Amino acid sequence: MKNCVWHLSLLVVVLAFTVASTAQESSKLAFKFQTLNVKGSQETDIYGISNSGAAVGSYIDSGGIEHGLILAGGKAKNIDDPNTTTGTFCYNMNASRAIVGYYLNSSGLAQGFLYKGGKFTDVGPAGNGSYALGINTKGVIAGYYYDSSNVEHGFIWNGKNYTILDVPTATNSGAWGINDKGWISLFWIDSKKNYEGALYKGKKYTTINVPGAVWSIAHSINSAGDVVFSWTDSSGNYHGAIRTGGKYYKFSDPKAPNNTRPDGINDHRTVAGRFEGTGKSTYLGFKATY
Repeated sequence: MKNCVWHLSLLVVVLAFTVASTAQESSKLAFKFQTLNVKGSQETDIYGISNSGAAVGSYIDSGGIEHGLILAGGKAKNIDDPNTTTGTFCYNMNASRAIVGYYLNSSGLAQGFLYKGGKFTDVGPAGNGSYALGINTKGVIAGYYYDSSNVEHGFIWNGKNYTILDVPTATNSGAWGINDKGWISLFWIDSKKNYEGALYKGKKYTTINVPGAVWSIAHSINSAGDVVFSWTDSSGNYHGAIRTGGKYYKFSDPKAPNNTRPDGINDHRTVAGRFEGTGKSTYLGFKATY
């Protein structure tokens, strides 16, 4: 880790694994969408949204260069890790404006980072690449990394130590979101190579899957425990869903009925992500209230 003195302690967590008792789908939730786009860009990808309404992600400028991004008040600000070779990708921001994400290093591997107070710090256990995807108010970071055998493992980092999170029965696991209660949303790959979702709460893993989905990929989680998903149907199309109050609500941006990929959620009933419109080959960002 650059610019920071730290001590590494790996704690493998493989504890009780339960299946959610409620897998109920409902359609009685209205969504209001707004498109987000960096003016003059070739593509805008949004991955997270803070409680202040600031969106974070990445965009490709007119010259084809990928930049990390904060989009707030209609203004875009670049967030570029100085160690990147080809791109910086911002995934989440907390109330202190600390940002997590990853960049691509000189070896072409992903390297998780924390950007705070104008300073970049590498985040992630040693291996073949790491991704920092979630951060709560306390500054605890969630993400995943590839070990030397290229197996994915979830992790959290409290600023001093790493705790490894492996969903029981999974072939690969990754942590995505973490809220102020310490609840963690994860994605994992089962024996059939399908993605499933999990919630880590009270030292137990609970499966959370969107009803009827082939793949359920759990992304961010807010303080109320609402989880946002991307999921695929039997045709391989991507859609969004929210799990709130034990029920699942499916949605898609009206401009992209077959390719909507939400990643972020805040405490003010707003989700954010990206979509690829019908007949298009590049993404635009969106946010939607529910």
